Amino acid sequence: MTRPTTSRPALLRWQFDLTWSLFEFHLERLAPDDFLWEPATHSWTVRQGADGAWAPDWAETEPDPVPVPTIGWLSWHIGWWWSVTIDHARGRRPRERTEITWPGDGKAAIEWLRGLRGEWVAVLERFTEKDLDGIAPFPWDRDPEHTVAHMVAWVNAELMKNAAEIGQLRLLRAASAR
Repeated sequence: MTRPTTSRPALLRWQFDLTWSLFEFHLERLAPDDFLWEPATHSWTVRQGADGAWAPDWAETEPDPVPVPTIGWLSWHIGWWWSVTIDHARGRRPRERTEITWPGDGKAAIEWLRGLRGEWVAVLERFTEKDLDGIAPFPWDRDPEHTVAHMVAWVNAELMKNAAEIGQLRLLRAASAR
């Protein structure tokens, strides 16, 4: 019996859909107070400035020890790298980190992330086998060693990592409240 083959676009989309379903499991269960809960004294979060905009804690060089991020910070982080990846994939000028602000509360952050998911699915639907062989515009600065397929796989891996971090923080907060 001959096994059917799966195209790279279909496989990468399947992997993304699997990752998103795991992330959605946690998104559906997040409470408003989960987003700014600081799990440690050394944490990174998002803070509202005098102008009303929310900005993440940030350092150009990663601190040692690395601060424990809040769910709010992680949701901003996903929104940042995903927005910039979508900009690159669509051939737009990529936004700077400081141009990407957190929406201001958990419900808005979840809707923002779901909106990015929709934008990313539109990008994925457009990719052909040939497109996946192109040089990745991001995050490797067009290094010829990394293809668009690598970029898509990186998005899947980065999303899975961040989803797991958010899930773990959600579980830890719920367990510590008991």
